[in-house]
Amino acid sequence: MARIASLRELKKFLPRKGGGKIVLVGGCFDILHIGHVRFLSEAKGMGDYLVVLLESDKNVRKLKGTKRPIFNQIERAEMLSSLRMVDLILLLPRMRKDDDYLNLVTKIKPDIIAVTKEDPLVDKKRMQAKKVGGVLKIISLTKTFSTSKLAKILGVE
Repeated sequence: MARIASLRELKKFLPRKGGGKIVLVGGCFDILHIGHVRFLSEAKGMGDYLVVLLESDKNVRKLKGTKRPIFNQIERAEMLSSLRMVDLILLLPRMRKDDDYLNLVTKIKPDIIAVTKEDPLVDKKRMQAKKVGGVLKIISLTKTFSTSKLAKILGVE
């Protein structure tokens, strides 16, 4: 089972220098579905240690609407922690600025930042990867219902 950690605990759970390639991903992961599982599996295949930045409930509401998230951050973290490819889930506080994310990425120093093909923040994440000497890798989307589409079907949006 993956570790679930806060920002304060970050250093305790990151691998030490030479402990393998760190792959970093981020997201809401509100209703876990096959697209998430395939994305995380492919990201893990790029390195040795997969770190998931899990958005706060406030950020999810800001991004997805007032009825979201469906599952709170701790519940989402528990679901992610049961996936064998995930090594560490980092519970993000409310991140307000791009610099907040950049500072965090600088602390983690991932070798790879993995994103989906249609990530709207791909340019920012590419810049973050470059700043820490890493690379950005793009993963194709799985053709399936998105979390937002599933939420509509459930009548939550």
